[in-house]
Amino acid sequence: MRNRHDDKHQRSEAVILIRGAGELASGVGWVLTKAGFRVLMTETAHPLMVRWPVCFGSAVLEGSWKVEDVVARRIEVPALSDQVWEAGEIPVLIDPELIYLAEIKPSVLVDGIMAKRNLGTQREMAPLTFGLGPGFTAGEDVDAVVETNRGHHLARILYTGTAEPNTGTPGVIGGKTWERVVYSPAAGVFRASRSIGELVRSGDVLGVIDSADGQENVVAPLDGVLRGLLRTGTPIEKKVKTGDVDPRAKKEYCWTISEKARAIGAAVLMAIMESWGK
Repeated sequence: MRNRHDDKHQRSEAVILIRGAGELASGVGWVLTKAGFRVLMTETAHPLMVRWPVCFGSAVLEGSWKVEDVVARRIEVPALSDQVWEAGEIPVLIDPELIYLAEIKPSVLVDGIMAKRNLGTQREMAPLTFGLGPGFTAGEDVDAVVETNRGHHLARILYTGTAEPNTGTPGVIGGKTWERVVYSPAAGVFRASRSIGELVRSGDVLGVIDSADGQENVVAPLDGVLRGLLRTGTPIEKKVKTGDVDPRAKKEYCWTISEKARAIGAAVLMAIMESWGK
């Protein structure tokens, strides 16, 4: 029989490396930190985050960032991780290419970049590897894949094969899919004119993109609460998700982890414990 003390010791000693610190990756990081793991997250120097209030990647820009009751803190080198873990926090490192992988020596690697394709994760990078969503093949480039598509199979753990292909259609929230998502009309630099958590109406100007051809307004597609919006100063390409209007109009949803992110985090936790229990 496994000893609970041994399980707790294994969790406290293991390093979980999460590639990406966006919304879903942050849900995973939050769950694993609450479960007692030492989590380290990597990000780009200019992360593209629509729901940034619930993204640990916000620590890249702010120095530190709190999602619900867990704090993330930007570090410059992996050697600073220990003091962050001792404070019960998540270190966030700018290292999209994983140049520090050998120094981090993760027990588990989770690719949560959500690029819909594999940007270089390999099974050899850690004793246990996971990929979130499409772009990975369980048993080949990762040990397991976690389904991220909303619906009956959300958060299912796959040990063979791939997740459901990217449909290109946003998940249904409040009965809306495409209608609730805001996309950039041009490439340039985004400037916000409204704030996350505000009630907006269809046609309201949410922000402006300063492009090579001038300024392009970004407008609300329907009535609701502004659940997500890029930060001012974010460089953006054309037809990229810029904002998210929630027709359910519940402001508190803007500041808390979504049910989808929590479910995926719980699935990764279960898969880790299942693997270690074998």
